[in-house]
Amino acid sequence: MNRISRLDPLSLVAYLTLAGITAAGLWQIDRILLRWLALGLLVGFGLLQSRLPAYGQGCQLSESWHPSRANLIIAAQTGLAVALIEITGAGFPLIFLFFILSVTVMLHNPLRVGLLWLAGFILLTGWFFFEQEGLGGGLQAMTIYAGGYLFFGVITNALTQARLAQRQNALLLGELQAKNRQLEAYAAQVETLAAIEERNRLAREMHDTIGHRLTAAAVQLEGAERLAARQPERATALIDAGRQQVRDALQDLRLSVGRLREPVEVELPLPQALHRLAASFQEATGLVVHLELPEAPCEMTAAQRLALYRTAQEGLTNIQRHAAARQAWLRLECSADRISLHVSDDGRGLADGAGVPVGAGSSTGGPGSGFGLAGLRERAVQLDGAVTLTDRPGGGTILTVQLPYRL
Repeated sequence: MNRISRLDPLSLVAYLTLAGITAAGLWQIDRILLRWLALGLLVGFGLLQSRLPAYGQGCQLSESWHPSRANLIIAAQTGLAVALIEITGAGFPLIFLFFILSVTVMLHNPLRVGLLWLAGFILLTGWFFFEQEGLGGGLQAMTIYAGGYLFFGVITNALTQARLAQRQNALLLGELQAKNRQLEAYAAQVETLAAIEERNRLAREMHDTIGHRLTAAAVQLEGAERLAARQPERATALIDAGRQQVRDALQDLRLSVGRLREPVEVELPLPQALHRLAASFQEATGLVVHLELPEAPCEMTAAQRLALYRTAQEGLTNIQRHAAARQAWLRLECSADRISLHVSDDGRGLADGAGVPVGAGSSTGGPGSGFGLAGLRERAVQLDGAVTLTDRPGGGTILTVQLPYRL
């Protein structure tokens, strides 16, 4: 890497400080030979400094550097600083090399290791001044310079930790953004698969209901055509039956078309969605639907809301197909530990009069055997709930889904 490109502002200040120390130190040395020796040692100090990661990078911020490598260079710099002071005797300006080293050791080491280095610099400083000024001067210098070393070192450590936190936050933000993009892609896939599944379900339903009714109507009309001349009364009965099959097919078609509006309805609050469902069902079938909703809204998860809405929808559909009812009821109840939805009618009821778990029987075409009801049971089981179908007192059936109340 180009060394000049690594000069961040803090590194530039370090080199300018080193240049100032060099000029001031050489000025105080009288002997020419010592000046050249001091200059060589100071140049060596600067070259070693250039081998370290830039101040804006540091070993703690660089993946390619280990603190042990930096500590070897710092140890060599410390040796050069000690040699400069001992050989030249110019302690005052050259002692400032330890300020540069105080920043360097805290930049490239954890706090505990950096403090050990600072303790060594403080002891060396005290020793130098003890040699020149005695015990009192040494202790005084240790006190003064210790504060400076600690100040620069601790500030550097704080800045390094802040930059580490900033880098980690940037990495975490990048990971979160990547995960968010993945989740958005997965959500789009789930939405697409859900739409495909819903279209397939509607196609099967229309084939099983509308297709069956239209096929039956076609057979009845063909039979009426053959019997028109020989048995006109029988032919008329077949025509009436075919007409009824066409009407039933039209009714099923209206219900299926109504389900195309579900993406809007399932996002509404459940009471509002049930109001719309009841109104559209009543308009399509002519059956009167009574709503019994709690005054206070029930708190529930999105999955619970969807399961309850599907139960109401499937229950009304089965009432229209199988119950021969005139009225239907939707009742939503919220207790301390569960949410319940009851879909009931005044139709013919169950054949054996016994309550059964929905989806447990055979697919015989009765009110409790449809594949849609089996799907309701699977959805409820996933939410730790249950779905049952029982006789209603006074005639008809009651489809009930109970889900545990938890947010």
